[in-house]
Amino acid sequence: MTETDTNTKTGTKTGTESAGRAGRGVLEGAFALLDALRRRGGEAGLTELAAACGVPKATAHRLLDQLGPVGAVERRGSRYVLGPQLFKLGESWQPYPGLRDAARLPLHRLRAATGAGVVLAVPHGGRALTVASVPGRAGGAVSVREGTAFPVGTAVARALDGREHGPSVDRGTRSAGRAGAGVDCVAVPVRGPGGRVVAVVAATAPAGGNLAPVVAATVAAASAVSAGLAGGHRARGTALASV
Repeated sequence: MTETDTNTKTGTKTGTESAGRAGRGVLEGAFALLDALRRRGGEAGLTELAAACGVPKATAHRLLDQLGPVGAVERRGSRYVLGPQLFKLGESWQPYPGLRDAARLPLHRLRAATGAGVVLAVPHGGRALTVASVPGRAGGAVSVREGTAFPVGTAVARALDGREHGPSVDRGTRSAGRAGAGVDCVAVPVRGPGGRVVAVVAATAPAGGNLAPVVAATVAAASAVSAGLAGGHRARGTALASV
């Protein structure tokens, strides 16, 4: 192999690696902007987003302009909002096969029976991540949105690790920046066909109320979700066996 051949191959490899690093940098910057939008309720201005991500405004503007045509963001006046394509992609994410479908009706029935805010959470990054929610009759005082992560030690996180027997309960938990008596939370694990905890159904209500009916209804909802997963598992097994 000649020196020219060696230099050519080395140069090609170096160029490919540089292009790869540049591509990763663009993707990281784009996702950082999308996450900054999410953390700001799905809407923010260019200056705010650039500052949040630690990038120049020109860079943020260029990336946002590239995210627009693919439906990841939309522009409303001088503000940017998350686009519909992200919603479609998020809806297609399955933390566990069939979980969303199995949980949809039990969550709404739990909310109807108790008036509590209801959430479905799954393990993610060492915490419990909300993947579905139904606002309670109490409104914003106890509402939890999709994407909210429950820290270690809360009833939802304790139910998810499966160490407690029966429902996990928090009394009078206060949310950051909110005054008042706080909220009560009841969390019950959802188990997959193999018995492993794959999710948690939780109900949150203003503190101080009678939790007995909320506990009973949450246990029933979690059992219904587990049964739905088992039924879906059997159906998938039957379909595979018939192929």
